[in-house]
Amino acid sequence: MEKIIDENKQGQPLVLDQEKENQRKLFIESYGCQMNFSDSEIVASILAKEGFNTTQNLEDADLVLVNTCSIREKAEQTVRKRLEKYNAVKKINPGMKVGVLGCMAERLKSKFLEEEKIVDLVVGPDAYKDLPNLIEEVDAGRNAVNVILSKEETYGDISPVRLQSNGVSAFVSITRGCDNMCTFCVVPFTRGRERSRDPQSIMEEINELATQNFKEITLLGQNVDSYLWYGGGLKKDFEKASDFQKATAVNFAKLLDMVAEKHPKLRLRFTTSNPQDMTLDVIEVMAKHKNICKYIHLPIQSGSDRILKEMNRLHTRQEYFDLIDNIKRIIPDCAISQDIITGFPTETEDDHKDTLSLMEYVKYDYGFMFAYSERPGTLAARKMEDDIPEPVKKRRLAEIIEAQRKHSAYRHQSFVGQTVEVLIEKASKKSDAHWSGRTTQNTVAVFPKGDYKIGDFVMVKINECTSATLLGDAVGYSDNN
Repeated sequence: MEKIIDENKQGQPLVLDQEKENQRKLFIESYGCQMNFSDSEIVASILAKEGFNTTQNLEDADLVLVNTCSIREKAEQTVRKRLEKYNAVKKINPGMKVGVLGCMAERLKSKFLEEEKIVDLVVGPDAYKDLPNLIEEVDAGRNAVNVILSKEETYGDISPVRLQSNGVSAFVSITRGCDNMCTFCVVPFTRGRERSRDPQSIMEEINELATQNFKEITLLGQNVDSYLWYGGGLKKDFEKASDFQKATAVNFAKLLDMVAEKHPKLRLRFTTSNPQDMTLDVIEVMAKHKNICKYIHLPIQSGSDRILKEMNRLHTRQEYFDLIDNIKRIIPDCAISQDIITGFPTETEDDHKDTLSLMEYVKYDYGFMFAYSERPGTLAARKMEDDIPEPVKKRRLAEIIEAQRKHSAYRHQSFVGQTVEVLIEKASKKSDAHWSGRTTQNTVAVFPKGDYKIGDFVMVKINECTSATLLGDAVGYSDNN
C-alpha cells in the first residue's frame, strides 16, 4: 500500500514563488499518496528552469498536469473527472496542453492518448527529467509519452521546490519503486523495481532543509526499511556486489543513525515500513536517539495467515506479533498505526475475526482502513475473483473502523495528565486562538496560542482528549528549540 493518502490534500493546486523571467504558466495538482506530492515538487523544480511559473487559476494555464494514483478506485475516478474539466477549459483556451503524470499514467497510457484522446502528454514516475523534451514535442503539435521504468532513477540530483510547505516539516525521498509483489498492489508495475538513493545526496538535501530552519523531516519510500545503498543498483542485485561494496553498504538503520547524529535538533520520521523488512537494528537506533519520533506505520493488511499468504505478504501473523512485542519492549511508548484491507478475495468470517483479534492484541494508535477494490494490472485482478459481496465488505469495514476508533480513544486517554513535547505546525482548524501540532507519537495536540509561534517545540500538559485530538495547555518551551 502506498503511503499515506491524506484526504485533505487531494487535488490541491501547487504554488511556488514566481520567477520574473518565466513567461509560461503551469497548473499542477496531485492525487494519492505523499510520494506523489513529493514527485510534484520535483516536477515543479524541473519546469521552473524551463520558463514555467505556477498558477492556481486553471483557465490561465499553458500546461496543466495532474499527478495520479492507481492505488484506489476513487482516486482514479476523480482524475478522470478532472480530465473532463480540463478539456472543457481547453475549448476556451485551445493553446492549453494537458498531461498526466505518475502511476495511472504508466498503466493507462494508450487509453488516455489514443482511445479517449483526452491528453497531450503522458509521463511515468521515472521520466520527469524528460519533461523538457516531451513539452517540445507537444508544442510542435505531437502527442508525447515516456513511461519507461528505470532501474537507476532516484532524482537524487534534483533539489525539490517545497510547494505550499508550512516551513516546518518536509519530506525527503530515499527509495523509489518496490520489490514486494503483494497481489493487491499495482506499485511494482507503476513505479518499477526498488532502488535506493545515494546517502550523500540525502544528507545534502537534509542539510539544506536544516539551514532553511525546517524542524521535522520524514524519510519517504514505498518501503523505507529495505533501503540499501552499495554504490548504486537494485537491491535484488546486492548479492552480486563486491566484498568492498558489501562492507561499505549503508542500510536503513545506518542512514537513520547518520541523520539523527548529524542533526540532533531535527525531528525525524519515516514511512512506510514493511513488517518483513523491519529489523531490530532500526528499532534500536530509534530508541538511541531522542530526535527520532516514537511512531511506526506498520501495515498488516489482514490478521489471517491464509489471507496474508493470498496477498503474498512475506510474513505470518506470529512474526508480526513478535515484531510488535520487540518494538514495545525496546520503545515502550512507541505509537503504531496500520493499513488494513477488508473483503479480500475468499476472505471468510473467520479470517475477518482474525483481523479483529489482531487489532485487539496490538491496539493501534491510528489506522488506514479500506474495503478491497480490484486494481487492474495486479496479480489479484488477473487470478482471483472479487467474490466478497459489497454489503459484506461494508459491514466488515465498519466493524474494523469501530474497533480502531475504540483503540485510538484508549491510546489517547493514556496521554491525559502527561506533559508532552509538541511541534507547532499551524493554527487549529476549529479555533484561531489555538495552535495545532503533533507529539512524537504523531498524535495531534491543540492548545491556546499564548506567545508561541509556528515551528516552536512546546511542552504541553494534556488535560483531556477526543477520539482524534489531545487538548491541553502549554507550560513552556521544550529544550529542543
